[in-house]
Amino acid sequence: MKIAIYQGPPIGGDIEAGFARLDAQTRAAAQAGAAMIVFPELFLPGYNRPDLHGTLSQPLGGEWCNRVAGIARETGCAITLGWAERDGDTVYNAATAIGADGAVLGHYRKIQLYGPMEQASFAFGDSYCTFDFMGTTVGLLICYDVEFAPHVRALAERGAKLILIPTANPAGFEHVSTTFVPSRAAEMDLTIAYANFCGAEGDLTFGGHSLIAGPDARPIVSAGTSEALLIADISQPIDPALRSMQLADFKEV
Repeated sequence: MKIAIYQGPPIGGDIEAGFARLDAQTRAAAQAGAAMIVFPELFLPGYNRPDLHGTLSQPLGGEWCNRVAGIARETGCAITLGWAERDGDTVYNAATAIGADGAVLGHYRKIQLYGPMEQASFAFGDSYCTFDFMGTTVGLLICYDVEFAPHVRALAERGAKLILIPTANPAGFEHVSTTFVPSRAAEMDLTIAYANFCGAEGDLTFGGHSLIAGPDARPIVSAGTSEALLIADISQPIDPALRSMQLADFKEV
């Protein structure tokens, strides 16, 4: 199975530009044989845009979801997207996976909101999400969530072998890509697809370095700090001697 991750600059609150890029990148991923493409955190309407999080947020099943579903159906490629979700008077930092048939596969609300801006804009999520995708159990997390090993473990205990992570990791925190993400993948014997922004949005510069890390802690594919569409076959065999047994062997005292 091939998975794609898109790393690019924020859309600056321009929703139509965002959908144009969603369409173009998903088509390119589909042409390369990808079954799923992952976009960054709060791709719609933008991460460092607290002025837009409340005013432009949409409900699950609303216009944004319907348009994303249309792109998935037209291209035959599933899409995982970070976006601002409105549920009544409450707004969440959300990620949704939509299948190639346009149906919602999984929906997740970020548990670990990072810093004052996020905590002012969004409510905390309170549950995990896993779903079946082409015979693989897949989990969703968002950005800061992966820096907490118990969240990755919780998904692994639910059977996840692939975790998709929209992120908006700033420059200066590259250790998340180089150390945390590969470590989490190796610890729990699974694959992690981590899709970040590059470039700047207001006073915030993003670090790029998106990657897909395998269960042996090695990047299958990784980006630098420029726009990139990365595609990797995650079904390549891993030496059994390199696979972690932590989930089975862990002993509490």
